[in-house]
Amino acid sequence: MKTKLINLLASTVLTGVALAAPLTFDFKDPKGVNNAVFKLDAPLEAINGSGNGISGTVTFDPANPAATKGKIILATDSLTVPNPMMKEHMHSPMWMDVAANKEITFEAKELKNVKTAGDKTTADAVGTLTIKGIAKEVTTPITLTFLKDKLGMRVPNMKGDLLVIRASFTIKRSDYGINPKAPEEKVSDTIDLTLSIAGAAAK
Repeated sequence: MKTKLINLLASTVLTGVALAAPLTFDFKDPKGVNNAVFKLDAPLEAINGSGNGISGTVTFDPANPAATKGKIILATDSLTVPNPMMKEHMHSPMWMDVAANKEITFEAKELKNVKTAGDKTTADAVGTLTIKGIAKEVTTPITLTFLKDKLGMRVPNMKGDLLVIRASFTIKRSDYGINPKAPEEKVSDTIDLTLSIAGAAAK
């Protein structure tokens, strides 16, 4: 009887540990919906575009959201704007130089001011943003929504959990060597970035 009780307690503890284990979410979206949106709003012209070449992984523990870490990657050649000539310029060496700089990355180091209510966590994500080989520390407000067992509702015939990340922040074009001499009347030095992505932890 004593042995059975010990085994039962051990099983319960191990089950609890398994349930509490951090989950790894893959942000390479099979639907191709994940995207990053950018906007440069200069006095003479507003430029709006997006990039959907998202990949990367994030480790998230529903029991401890503050421990979240990971890296999100955007393929620079997926950046696009409605005007074909403007897109060509954007991909050129003077601007994003997509041939030499294949990726834009954000690596999250820590979360601050973490608040969780239900399935939603808000925080300030501190990490390193790398564009054109230039790495700078940035802090951005972020919302993490953990959707347990909802992967099948987004991707049919798949079982697992979803983690939806939303973030909005601004950077300076000149800080990352993106044609820093371009006139600010036509091309804003401030770039507004918005990220809306979902990652999957399949079961």
